Amino acid sequence: MRAVDLIRKKRDSGELSREEIEFLVSGYTRGDIPDYQMAAWLMAVWIRGMNRSELVALTEVMLYSGQVLTHADIPGKKVDKHSTGGVGDKTSLILAPIVAAGGLTVPMISGRGLGHTGGTLDKLEAIPGFNVNLSLEEFRHVLRECGMALIGQTAEIAPADKKIYALRDVTSTVENIGLICASIMSKKLAEGIDALVLDVKTGSGAFMKKEEESVRLAEVMVETGKRMGKKVVALITGMDEPLGRMAGHSNEVFESVEVLKGRGPADLRDLSLDLSAWMFFLGERTESVEEGRRLAETMVATGQALEKFREGIRLQGGDERVVDAPERLPQARFRAEVVSSVSGYITATNCEQFGTALAMLGGGREKKEDKIDHAVGLEFHKRIGDSVEKGEKLVTIYYNNDVKLAEAKTLIAGSYVSGQSAPSEKRVLIRSIIGA
Repeated sequence: MRAVDLIRKKRDSGELSREEIEFLVSGYTRGDIPDYQMAAWLMAVWIRGMNRSELVALTEVMLYSGQVLTHADIPGKKVDKHSTGGVGDKTSLILAPIVAAGGLTVPMISGRGLGHTGGTLDKLEAIPGFNVNLSLEEFRHVLRECGMALIGQTAEIAPADKKIYALRDVTSTVENIGLICASIMSKKLAEGIDALVLDVKTGSGAFMKKEEESVRLAEVMVETGKRMGKKVVALITGMDEPLGRMAGHSNEVFESVEVLKGRGPADLRDLSLDLSAWMFFLGERTESVEEGRRLAETMVATGQALEKFREGIRLQGGDERVVDAPERLPQARFRAEVVSSVSGYITATNCEQFGTALAMLGGGREKKEDKIDHAVGLEFHKRIGDSVEKGEKLVTIYYNNDVKLAEAKTLIAGSYVSGQSAPSEKRVLIRSIIGA
């Protein structure tokens, strides 16, 4: 085989065999195929697409490019959750301790934020001392001890994905459903899980803005997982406004703890419980989703989930005192308010711009090498459908550096759309469920 022939074949809408895909991916991972040829093939895939057989083959090849974990020494089912990301999406910090407290094992290999979306690893690193860079042996030890561990992708896990994603990021080939699916599923299936719950976002704060695009991505990921022998379900959830009331790393850890204490905003609490319910059901811990929801509620009400979070923080080197003393999290020195310029009702938001403003202030990455200020955050006081008076607070900004403060305030203020009456239709958070 020659790479140039396979580039031409995909360019001309041909179907590649599993052996041809393995030749390309393995050769590139080893360094035998240069960046420029893999970039050309990725662009051909982006333009021409892949059918389901090619997609499964690509996922498998990327999955087996490294170590596929097994946890045979840990009894019971292993279940994880993956979100496609948005603003204020901190459910992983909530549902992992709920599900572990309820008797399942949650081996979670997570990612970092880039652009307008936050990353689970960055949020966890707001906790002083928390180590997301565990070795695989340390990862297994924490799993055995408390039933949950949250780490970053190691060199042993899906190295082909790590190398190919870096190339996609700089060749404008990220936003392709097939390539997104193979990237996500290869990492998740390498965790050694029995089941996976997907939270596929849709709306102005999601990568997939249109619901039909989110559904297509969900369908492809569910089918790919099932073809590879896993139980998979996807919830299509709204990201037309931030999830919860807080965005930014310290802020989101605080809000996650609030939910684990039985408090916190209703949308974040309900979605975390629903995702946990599906994890319990797919992990065969309960006989129905409804029973899973009741179990999740019990884990919160009895304090067992909060204690599991505390244990997980301690085992990964973090300061568990943040659970009771949130002031031990990084704190911003300054605050600023964004107020409404009109009276009326909030009818919509450009949610992505909230994440962009957060990154501008140092609370996210505009480039991969950027250092994050974990203290930077946003607190949202108004939601879609709320009434607002002129001069009333919309958002509180927590910041340390005011270089881009004025620009961020303008961006946030312009992200709100107001009208003289509330929206007639209240959109539900969970739009549909794929694979149930």
